[in-house]
Amino acid sequence: MSDEGRLPSFSRATGWLNSQPLTPEGLRGRVVLVDFWTYTCVNWLRTLPYLRAWHEKYAEVGLTIVGVHTPEFGFEHDRANVTARTSALGVRYPVAVDDDYGVWDDFANHYWPALYLADASGGLRYHHFGEGEYERTEMMIQRLLVDAGADLPNPGLVSVEPSGLEVAADWRDLQSPETYLGYGQSSGFVAESADAYDRSETYRPPASLPLNGWALSGRWTQARHAAVLDEAGGSVRFAFHARDANLVMGPAADGVPIPFRVLLDGRPPGEAHGTDVDAEGRGLVDRQDTYQLVRQPGAIRDALVELRFDLPGLEAYCFTFG
Repeated sequence: MSDEGRLPSFSRATGWLNSQPLTPEGLRGRVVLVDFWTYTCVNWLRTLPYLRAWHEKYAEVGLTIVGVHTPEFGFEHDRANVTARTSALGVRYPVAVDDDYGVWDDFANHYWPALYLADASGGLRYHHFGEGEYERTEMMIQRLLVDAGADLPNPGLVSVEPSGLEVAADWRDLQSPETYLGYGQSSGFVAESADAYDRSETYRPPASLPLNGWALSGRWTQARHAAVLDEAGGSVRFAFHARDANLVMGPAADGVPIPFRVLLDGRPPGEAHGTDVDAEGRGLVDRQDTYQLVRQPGAIRDALVELRFDLPGLEAYCFTFG
């Protein structure tokens, strides 16, 4: 196990949830797992079952998990949003709210999710970026707890039963990347034009889309942060190859839910519907969040997902796949 320096301070956090402010000095004697997250990140959501299980199993014998919520999208700076999703996702361990990226910078971090593990004397001993390595991480936790004199509840590793967005991706058949719709980071938009940025435009979909290409239909503004629907009846299509298709989206105006319909290859998704729509593809955007649109139960193939919106004011940020 390597020596990776000292546990940085959390002093630049802009707030705390589930805890009073914590410090490296106050955590001496405890093993500390620092987890960088943001609540719409599907990669982090797929690690969450393990974080919850480790907190439940090891908190009483010396492990403190500190979740550092560093926002990616503007709405993730909203404390009410973060508080509500922290509770809804079952995050019971301390959360340092990192709106200004101060803790992120002090760790010289670059990723969601990112995990750092410190021993009982405050020395960083292990890190992991992204998903996976759960068994190795838990064995590191156990080793550091034993080194600190802890009596482990049992030597076995945790077993989790994830559901919905928390289910691990089908990596063997995943051929579609995370794709942003705002022009600040967009890729794959078949009607991309700098002349149309930040301006309401009427888009007409092409007859077909290449794999990992996407198109708008109706009146939209492609802003830096998102594609924003200006008139009712608009749609967005994406040609993908993955088991799951998800979209980070939300209503531009708080408190105005927007009904939508998902079609898979032009038809209701049926048994291939995601957790946020029914078999007919009906769903409701009532908050800024990640929505699971499709989970294909059988053989994975190239497919076209389309979302149609009944009201204007929808902001679509990013497609993710699993």
